[in-house]
Amino acid sequence: MRTEPARRPTRVAERVRDALRPVSPAARDALARRWAELPEHVRTPAQTLGRFGVECEGTHGVFPRCNFSCTPCYHSSDANRVRVDGPHTVTEVESQMAFFGARAPHAHAQLIGGEVTLLDPDDHAAALLAMRRHGREPMSFSHGDIDLDYLERLVTGPDGRRRLARLSFAVHIDSTMRGRRGQRRVERETDLTPERVRVAAMFARLRERGVRTFLAHNVTVTPENVDQIPDLLAGARRLGYGMFSFQPAAFVGDDRRWRSDYSLLDPDRVWARIEEGAGARLPYRVLQVGDLRCNRTAWGFYTGERWVSLLDEDDPRDLAARDALFTHLGGFHFSAPAPLVALRLGVVALSHPRLVGTALAWARRTVRRAGGWRRVLTERPRLTTFVMHRFMDAAQVAPAWALLEAGEVATDPEVREVQERLAACSYLMAHPEDGRTVPACVQHGVLDPVENLDLAQRLPLPRRRGAAAA
Repeated sequence: MRTEPARRPTRVAERVRDALRPVSPAARDALARRWAELPEHVRTPAQTLGRFGVECEGTHGVFPRCNFSCTPCYHSSDANRVRVDGPHTVTEVESQMAFFGARAPHAHAQLIGGEVTLLDPDDHAAALLAMRRHGREPMSFSHGDIDLDYLERLVTGPDGRRRLARLSFAVHIDSTMRGRRGQRRVERETDLTPERVRVAAMFARLRERGVRTFLAHNVTVTPENVDQIPDLLAGARRLGYGMFSFQPAAFVGDDRRWRSDYSLLDPDRVWARIEEGAGARLPYRVLQVGDLRCNRTAWGFYTGERWVSLLDEDDPRDLAARDALFTHLGGFHFSAPAPLVALRLGVVALSHPRLVGTALAWARRTVRRAGGWRRVLTERPRLTTFVMHRFMDAAQVAPAWALLEAGEVATDPEVREVQERLAACSYLMAHPEDGRTVPACVQHGVLDPVENLDLAQRLPLPRRRGAAAA
């Protein structure tokens, strides 16, 4: 009789302790496994995978269809033969996210396929909520050719209640795309500046109505538009996009839509154009995401027209601050409810008082680089990340993946480089039926064609009335 009351406070205390734990044991285990999976050549002091986070995750086979015709397009030729089916989408998203959730308690995940807004807003919301149930911070990928009404119906349920308090979108707007209303074909990136303004304004309206939003901007880079990147960024970087992501085109997907020699896209040239448009040098080695041959990422913020890196790669004190961040906050769930994040950070500060001094010293140095406190306080800082993702050609990936599946390391240097990049991939897709994840380049270059052909049989487009009568 006396033992039960004694147990109850103990269980409560354990739940409070677990809730306030800065990094859960499951998160630490996931980081350790991810680090062990990485090839030796990317296990650098700057590597974020396995030290700060696990990976970026993406969906596949959930809604392949799109109502644009882009050149190029990474989807296989059968993608548009698959009908959009809300229950299929939600079921597949639930399955894939449950698999990811068993690997790591939380991560960022992309709701991606064809065009996400072809989904009914209720099905779209159900997919996002399924991702959140499994600890994912979801981001919907869209061409952005939508109206505010769709977004409002997405965040608000049929009962009129808010069902999504936070909404993240990555919109793809560039001159390689065909089908945008009012601008079905454009020649220059600056022709699309009004569309970028319109899309950003929609998300600003959502914020005015109490929805927290994050908006990223994707761009496919080709030999035709690479030199237009500076003008694109000049017209877009103050609009409210928190990330600009550039993907040099590769020979993957529907070969009917390949228009140029994409091998001409030298990564250093692309990055130089991004830096020109950003108005600053963009250090990408201070924080590494997977293999630098695949990803370059620069985190920072604008004060006025000045972009400032969060870390100075040439300052040993900033590198020490980075290492302290990885050591004490690797696996920290920054997307948890704000009060819980604040309490957990307080626990970290109390447990490691020297970190407070490290953080304050880093803040002083960063503010000094930004122009001083007066400038920071008068020019509201705008967090802005610049990214370049280099996908690989399907013809390169297929033989390299076949050898990896057979447990063989290629002797050909070019094939071995592809194997190294695949092994270090930061963007994975789940295959619960096989109990594994695969790199995105494998999914799009090797698996998608077979998968979409199967989906076209299982989810065929409705037959036209005339065809049915015949």
